[in-house]
Order: sequence, then structure tokens, then C-alpha cells
Amino acid sequence: MALPERTQQVIQTYAQFIHGVATACLKPELLTQTQQMLTQAEQQGWGTMVMALRQVIAGRRDSSVYAGLDDDDRIIVEAILRGIQDPATLPDPSQQPDASAAAPGLAGLIHAAATGDVAALSALANMAEQMVRVGGDMARLGGSMRRLVDGERDVDLLTRGMTAQGRDLVVKLVEELASYSVH
Repeated sequence: MALPERTQQVIQTYAQFIHGVATACLKPELLTQTQQMLTQAEQQGWGTMVMALRQVIAGRRDSSVYAGLDDDDRIIVEAILRGIQDPATLPDPSQQPDASAAAPGLAGLIHAAATGDVAALSALANMAEQMVRVGGDMARLGGSMRRLVDGERDVDLLTRGMTAQGRDLVVKLVEELASYSVH
């Protein structure tokens, strides 16, 4: 079963988290470690999702666990439930997500936010917050969202401290944003 590209991106971005929770549901001896991970996630603002996951860990598998979840949280919980049912569906926690595939959509969101779309600005702020939680290049990019919305396009400035992969993403993102300026 092929999942939509956006779903695959979310799953791969949170692969370690998904893998950890699903594996703990299958191997109760890992629950202590998972509870620490959930506490940390809760402290980072994922309270609603953590409540749902605590229900999953307790054995609940019906649709009520999705109550109150946003799209990304729902994707994560669904991936965990699929992984509990069939561990072969769990994402590889060592594989990095292909962030470059996100450049066109992200550029569209940045452009919309820059032109006054309040919903896009709100979505972008939520996305930036989640990117900062991921760490590494994603955290640096998430921290640069406001500058991108304000028109910053200097790749050297935007990629300071990033790996080659992160730089490639920013280059693609800036190229996509440039296409909005050409009429």
C-alpha cells in the first residue's frame, strides 16, 4: 500500500519516535524508556498526541484515539498503530527524510504567508515549530522561516551551520521562491 507523499514525509521525519513507541507496545520491557520519550514530547507541546499514545500503549486501538489530533499527529499515531499490527510497516529510524521533495510546497506556503495569507502564516509557524523539534538542519531551517517570509534569499546566510543535504534543500527552496517573483 503506497501512502501519499506528505504522509511518507511526516512518517520519515518522525521515524525514530514512531519506531520507538510501536516497538515498546510490542516489547513491554521498553516501556520505561518510551515513557521518558513521551514525557519529553509532552514538554515540547505534543500533549494531545501523547495522551492518544498513552491510550494506544494501554491497549486502545479504536478510532477514539484520534480525537483532537491535527493532521501530522494523526499520521504519526496511524503509523504507530500500523507498526504494532505489522512491524514490517515501521519506518527505518536511521534513514533521513527526503526534505528536498518538500521544497515546492514549502515555497508556496512561504509565498502565501509573505503576501498576507494568515492561514498560511499560521501553518508555517506550526511547521517551523515542529522542524525546530526535529533538530539538525530542519531546526536551522525552521528557525529561518520568518526571514524567508520577510524576503531573505541569501543561501549562504540561510544555510550557515547546515550539512550539504540541508544546503541543497535551501537552494531548492530559494529557487522555488524565485519562481514566484518571475511573472
